[in-house]
Amino acid sequence: SVRQPFMRLDPHSAEAERRIAQAHQMLAACYVCPRSCGTARLAGEVGVCRADVQVRVASWNLHHGEEPPISGATGSGTVFLSGCSLRCAYCQNYPISQQNVGEVVSIDELVAIMLKLQARKAVNINFVTPTHYGPQLLEAIIMARRQGLTIPIVWNTSGYEEIKMLRLLDGIVDIYLADMRYGDDTIGRKYSKARDYWSVNTRAIKEMYRQVGDLVLDDDGIAVSGLLVRHLVLPNGLSRSERIFTFLASEVSPKTSVSLMSQYFPAHLAVEDSELGRRLTPGEYEAATDAFERAGLINGFMQELP
Repeated sequence: SVRQPFMRLDPHSAEAERRIAQAHQMLAACYVCPRSCGTARLAGEVGVCRADVQVRVASWNLHHGEEPPISGATGSGTVFLSGCSLRCAYCQNYPISQQNVGEVVSIDELVAIMLKLQARKAVNINFVTPTHYGPQLLEAIIMARRQGLTIPIVWNTSGYEEIKMLRLLDGIVDIYLADMRYGDDTIGRKYSKARDYWSVNTRAIKEMYRQVGDLVLDDDGIAVSGLLVRHLVLPNGLSRSERIFTFLASEVSPKTSVSLMSQYFPAHLAVEDSELGRRLTPGEYEAATDAFERAGLINGFMQELP
C-alpha cells in the first residue's frame, strides 16, 4: 500500500479537543511513558521522571548545533525540558534531566515561547526530552497552532515512548528526531535503568514512521516532516549498532535518515565505569559506519571524531 503524506490535524477540530482531554487523563495514574508508574501527577505527585503536572523548562533559544535539516540557516527553536523518563549513566545534561534544573512555565507561557521563536525565524520548534510532558505539550502545540504557529514541531526524544501517547501525537508532531540507543534490553537496563528499552524503542520507531514516513526536505534542505533516527555510538560495542541498523533497513525503511553520532564522552556516572569511562576509538566509529552500510541504509549523517 502507498503511504499517505503527512497531514496535520486541524487544531480547531473536535478531534483536537478530544486528544487534549484524553492525553490529560493519562496523567491521573500516569502512563504517559512506558514505565507506567501510576503516579497521581494531576494531584501534584512526582513520577519517576521527576515531574508533576507542571512543565519545567531549563532553557529555550535558537540552536545551530543540530543536524543540518533540523538547524537550517537560522536555527532550530529549541526548548529544553527538565526531567526525563530514563536514567542514563552517561547523560551529558544530567543536571537538567536528573536533577530537574529549570523553571515552571504555564501552558500559555509555552505557547508564547513557541510564537517568539517563530518570530525570531526559527525553522521549527524543537522539544528536547518531551516524553514525560506529552499531554501538556500536545495542548500547547494545538493552542499555538490556533494562534498562528506554522513551522514544524520536532519531537526530540530518547525513543522510549508509550504507543498510546504517540498515537495522540499523530498529526501534531511533524518530525520525530528519535534516539535508538541500544540494540539490547540488557544494556538498556544496565545503563539507562529501562528494563525494556529495545522492545519499547522498536515499537515506538515503527509508530513514528507510520505517522510521518521518511524525512522530507524543502528546497532549502530543511526538514518539513518525517523520521530522523539518532544513534550515539558507545565504546566497547555497547550500542549493538548492527542490530539497530538491520532493524531500520528491514522493518522500517532502507531510506530511514540516520544521524550516526561520534561525540560520546564519559559524563555523570560513566566517568568511573569500566566500559563507558573513555571516548570512542576511530576503529569503533568506523565499525558502526561499516555496519550502517552493510545493513543497506542510504541516508546517513556522519560525524568526525572529536
